[in-house]
Amino acid sequence: MDPNLFPKDFMWGASTSSHQVEGGTENQWTEWELANATELAKMVPKRISWLPNWKSVKPDATDPENYISGRGIEHYKRYEEDFDLLEELHLNSFRFSIEWSRINPKEGAWNLEGIKHYHHYIDSLNKRGIEPILNIWHWTMPTWFTEKGGFEKKANLVFFDQFVEKIVEEYGKDVRYILTLNEPNIYSVVSYLTSEWPPQQRSIWKCLKVYWNLMQAHKRAYDIIKRIEPAIQVGVAQNMRNEKSAGKNDPISPIVAYMTMYVWNRWFINRIKHKQDFIGINFYNSEYVRGFVHHNPKTPLSDVGWYMEPEGLLPVLVQTYARYKKPIMITENGLADEKDRFRKWWITQTLVAMQRAISQDVELIGYMHWSLLDNFEWSHGWWPKFGLVAVDRENDMKRTIRPSAKWFANYLKKLDRYQVVRAKAHGRKSGTDRP
Repeated sequence: MDPNLFPKDFMWGASTSSHQVEGGTENQWTEWELANATELAKMVPKRISWLPNWKSVKPDATDPENYISGRGIEHYKRYEEDFDLLEELHLNSFRFSIEWSRINPKEGAWNLEGIKHYHHYIDSLNKRGIEPILNIWHWTMPTWFTEKGGFEKKANLVFFDQFVEKIVEEYGKDVRYILTLNEPNIYSVVSYLTSEWPPQQRSIWKCLKVYWNLMQAHKRAYDIIKRIEPAIQVGVAQNMRNEKSAGKNDPISPIVAYMTMYVWNRWFINRIKHKQDFIGINFYNSEYVRGFVHHNPKTPLSDVGWYMEPEGLLPVLVQTYARYKKPIMITENGLADEKDRFRKWWITQTLVAMQRAISQDVELIGYMHWSLLDNFEWSHGWWPKFGLVAVDRENDMKRTIRPSAKWFANYLKKLDRYQVVRAKAHGRKSGTDRP
């Protein structure tokens, strides 16, 4: 647990995404929420009544209002207050996304007010010496884009190209790191195979087609970014799991675990490996395979029922670096834990896993906890609590730092090296004089 084992310029941060925190977004997801909130509330007992904490979450989970993002947590107008929290937590980095529908609400039209907002947003981070890590796409899209078929059609990639180009032209001089896509594997499967998210289709062909088109979208985005701002470091935030065999004396389970890990963790990265400067890893869980199905231990579970094994991050880091020899940033890592019973343990075990990876020569450059704030968790709605900071939406969005986050902040304070990265971020040219 010696903090001095981490590199001096290590990025310690937290993550958010625009739709989950900003409030007032208008995109394909907000339309879907309004159309499906009642049905989601009605069907939720079939989905999650098996959870050990079902009785405590039932009142919120069965309320249709739970599934509407609405005001969010008002991060769009309270971001300065939230950046104060970053400093209080001794974090030197922050990952966020740009809401596509805010700056490109209609085809061919750019919203100057939205563009200006994100200029001030990024400038505020840089003035504080907090490294801005910009995520271009985190699942939400303007309705005009989805009406054209979204990422189902390769011809539509030209519109994403335009969005990327605008992002880099506007903000490229003020950031050093850009993630093009967040979890393309999760989005493709849950939207087009399991049918839990919009557009709620069940088609393996469309799932594979969207996944392929997202891979092409990243490659094209990489070229655009490098043409405009060659110094920017570009990556993708890929959801990765530690797949393990649970079968004893079973020749099938290890093979299935290996193939599942290849398809989930590596297929996408293999095809973009020459067009990425670093690899973003979102890690939440290990999965145990017995035969052809997942068979996880029944405890410990997070509030959303995910089996918790934070040390499973270690093999993912070691194997990923061994294959690609690219710097790795942990772009998401955390748990739903409203009562804050497990978060300190989770972070502690994660720190140990990261240190062990570094001791095996893995080039690890940053850790972004998911999430900074309690936020809207997609088809789960508001009841899961992932935040280092609790948000009381019934009491003027009051922010309260959780005990585990205070412990983590004290750990980082011992370093007093977060100033190294902060100085680099602070040294970049600020755009606060823009009109």
